[in-house]
Amino acid sequence: MRLNSYQTNSFNSVVINIHGISVATYPNLPQVINKPLGSVGALQARKHKKPIISMPYMSAAGNLIVFISHPLFSNNGDYLGYLGGSLYLNERSILNNLLEQDYFKGGTHIYVVDKNKQILYHPQAARIGSKIAHNKVINKVIEGQSGSANIVNSLNESMLAGYAPVKLANWGVVVQRSVKSTLSPLDGLIAQVIKRTLPTVVITLILIGLFAHFISKPLKRLADIANRTDELNHESELKKVKSWYFESQQLKTAMLKGESVLQLQIGQLRHDAQTDPLTGIHNRRSLKVWLDKLIHEQTLFTILEIDIDFFKRVNDTYGHDKGDEALKALTKLIQSVARKDDIVARIGGEEFVLVIPNQNSEGAFKIAERLRLAVESSYIDTIGYITISIGIASYPEHGTNIDQVFKKADNALYYAKEHGRNRSVIAN
Repeated sequence: MRLNSYQTNSFNSVVINIHGISVATYPNLPQVINKPLGSVGALQARKHKKPIISMPYMSAAGNLIVFISHPLFSNNGDYLGYLGGSLYLNERSILNNLLEQDYFKGGTHIYVVDKNKQILYHPQAARIGSKIAHNKVINKVIEGQSGSANIVNSLNESMLAGYAPVKLANWGVVVQRSVKSTLSPLDGLIAQVIKRTLPTVVITLILIGLFAHFISKPLKRLADIANRTDELNHESELKKVKSWYFESQQLKTAMLKGESVLQLQIGQLRHDAQTDPLTGIHNRRSLKVWLDKLIHEQTLFTILEIDIDFFKRVNDTYGHDKGDEALKALTKLIQSVARKDDIVARIGGEEFVLVIPNQNSEGAFKIAERLRLAVESSYIDTIGYITISIGIASYPEHGTNIDQVFKKADNALYYAKEHGRNRSVIAN
């Protein structure tokens, strides 16, 4: 029995295996004909006796491959063997042909990962076979979720990502495109509308002269607004423009739509820049803005610097996913004791800050103790109980600027850690 490229060109190699023995291959491989196959994919096919797609593995020839197989049965229903095809992930295959048809226009690219976060396909061939860590989109798609997200890639570019699972193969497919490329068609739309409107304006100026001023006025206002690119919000001005004929109204509508989309993206980017992605509270950058404001207004405030005791042990014992759950649980507990005007922020891995305006260190100590006891008595699923240590420092009692106050709080936290942990300490 022989196989040839006219029978299939979808796979890099094909094999027919009967009773554990290879009876035909493509391309022709005499060294494996009439011999058993012991590869990972072959063993899985014989074990499961059903259509399967194997996990990626290294072949004897050093190729990273995925093996796709279908069982063969006799007329009596007896299992005979299987028909299998290999996709070489580092070489051209049907996977490349399918994914490269329409997905690389306008800065869009696609990649595929398996359930172990290993890259099966990527436009940068060198990344195939590597694993992706700390990527919220990958984490969601391998859990079987689909959707979209705004992320920042390894080049620090803001990207729009869509993702969906391939449940039959336990794969995830992610498509990404830069925010800049996504928004660029709006500029083209505005230019197209202006191009269509300009001849009408010129003809109108020639034919009706006296009405030129009234016709050009809305266009001039729209153009003036469009040229002030350094101002962020033009929506109120755009709505005031009286576009009394079709073309100017179309231009105004297009500009309002573009402004709306742009403001939405800017708002999302601003939120992402000021928010901790895991817990949804303030990050270090946002915290600094609030503290600068309090010092500028000469407002008394106290900092509680909070650190989870032995958090590395939690991650090492239960994994980072459970460690993240502990961080979220602690966030809720801090928010439960915080007042309306208090500021809750995460400034490091397991390090949090609670800023309490108009409160001295003695009053803040009572709040810290209430939080510490609440954490100590709260059970977290799987992990159990955790404890925290808290360093307390006030402005201007312990320093005349942010750095001095934080240094005092750090020293107090270090003292708490060195003297048994699970305690609150006011700076000396």
